[in-house]
Amino acid sequence: MRRLYLLSILFFIYISACSNSDTSGSDTPAPAAPSEFSEGEQLFNNNCAGCHGKGAKGTDRGPTFISKIYEPSHHGDGAFHMAVKRGVRAHHWNFGNMPKINGVSEEEVTKIIGYIRWIQRENGIS
Repeated sequence: MRRLYLLSILFFIYISACSNSDTSGSDTPAPAAPSEFSEGEQLFNNNCAGCHGKGAKGTDRGPTFISKIYEPSHHGDGAFHMAVKRGVRAHHWNFGNMPKINGVSEEEVTKIIGYIRWIQRENGIS
């Protein structure tokens, strides 16, 4: 029982460390997206960057997506679709709940995800 308790604590410390690896203070501008991701980049900037930062680097209002916690094997594309559609209760970050995002179609979310996945690959997360 004690071992399970310790493992749980270590797990939550690990998750917290991953989600708090904020690169928003970086002065490095986000790279320009290739043309196949430019619409997704524009949609991201218009609908997501207010909280998640330009280049998905995060802000004090939302986590960075340039983190192993958001890699495809941990947060698949479906998780992003559901987050936009339903919102997300805070569970491994200190930014509060994410509200659902109205006015963004499923097709537009798919383009945003494409951009996020591209920028993750550019930063060694795949």
